[in-house]
Amino acid sequence: MTEDDVLAEFRAAEALLEGHFILSSGLRSSRYLQCARVLMDPARGARLSEALVASIPANLRAQIGAVVSPAMGGVIAGHEMARALGVEAMFLERPDGVFELRRGFRLTPGQTVLMMEDVVTTGLSSREAIAAIGRAGGVTVAAAALVDRSNGTADLGVPFFPLIRLDVPTYPADALPAELAAIPAIKPGSRAAA
Repeated sequence: MTEDDVLAEFRAAEALLEGHFILSSGLRSSRYLQCARVLMDPARGARLSEALVASIPANLRAQIGAVVSPAMGGVIAGHEMARALGVEAMFLERPDGVFELRRGFRLTPGQTVLMMEDVVTTGLSSREAIAAIGRAGGVTVAAAALVDRSNGTADLGVPFFPLIRLDVPTYPADALPAELAAIPAIKPGSRAAA
């Protein structure tokens, strides 16, 4: 699947938004990919996850024993990746502000994990998820995401495989370009702005 094919899937799902968006990092952007919309169609989710699995080297794919994703955004993406890999899917929650496995999910000591996100912007929640996997006894051997919006700056500490890299400028709230400042800001994601 090419970058154009991936973007076509987002456009077909009306998941590529344009305007003034407050990202979960608190930064602002003129474009936003709403992965929840692109994953509404199970067939589309399967196509995207199968393309992403194909981009992970076979020797690394063979090491993955489970997929763990952060709630909420990564839940469906993680489930689709686990299905494509033929392994179990689990998700992390933040009941008290810190990611942890709940709902009876558990990793065996040393179990190898792919940490799956929908979108990576700064990498903060990904690193927090990887730390939680370690606290739960797992070993994160790689991370993946449908979209890398970090402009190549996210260091997750493990090999990182995004389906697409979307380099969209982001700005602090107090340093917006005039055309972005003229548009009311909306918060499309699930986390409060920092």
